[in-house]
Amino acid sequence: MDLAKAVSLMHTNPGASADYQGWDRVKNRGVYHVGIPTLSGTGAEVSRTTVLSGPQKKLGINSDYTVFDQIVLDPELISGAPADQRFYTGMDCYIHCVESLSGIYLNTFSRSYGEKAIGLCREIFLSGGQDSDDKLMMASYFGGLSITYSQVGICHALSYGLAFVLGIHHGIGNCLTFDCLEDFYPEGVREFRQMMQKNKIELPQDLVSSLETEEWNKMIDVALGLDPLWEHALGSNWKKIVTREKIGGLYQRLFK
Repeated sequence: MDLAKAVSLMHTNPGASADYQGWDRVKNRGVYHVGIPTLSGTGAEVSRTTVLSGPQKKLGINSDYTVFDQIVLDPELISGAPADQRFYTGMDCYIHCVESLSGIYLNTFSRSYGEKAIGLCREIFLSGGQDSDDKLMMASYFGGLSITYSQVGICHALSYGLAFVLGIHHGIGNCLTFDCLEDFYPEGVREFRQMMQKNKIELPQDLVSSLETEEWNKMIDVALGLDPLWEHALGSNWKKIVTREKIGGLYQRLFK
């Protein structure tokens, strides 16, 4: 779905897609594009972001023109997803709602959708029961609306670094990172671990045996480049709180 959004925009905007990574750089509306999710959780079907890994960074094209002109939500299309993939993608929804609901950009609109989405995630991944695919599809939709008018936070910033340098898929990267962020999201991490236990999920271990200094620095650079995410999580003075050493220490927890 992210690629479909990008292709739509590049039909009507000159240059390379990397030129538009960032916030509100797109000048022209894209061609008519329709989103039909076959996995649910990312909120890509409704968000104003198309996430791209460019030559220098992983960063979204964030624009009002990015949003799909039409979406088709059919829970039968996600019913055959493998259990672990379903969990990782569903946790993307849960995690970005935790982040949306705990930052300074939060407003009544994003709170309303975020609270509904996180409630559905609890039903799906803690209680189970009938209509879980229907609930997951709506949680993804509501969660995507919540972050559209709020923002994600520390977990997503760090996950982008993992994805760019190590090629780790977004849902797995979010889970790996979130599991190390109890200092920032204590209640969310506690509940996330309950969800993992309930659904018999074990996170991948030993991501790499070692990282070269250049790779390590690039991972930190990518995370640090996501200013709005850090500001949402920690406030306007976030640069006084978050240093390269601090981010390096958070990444170190993943390579223990």
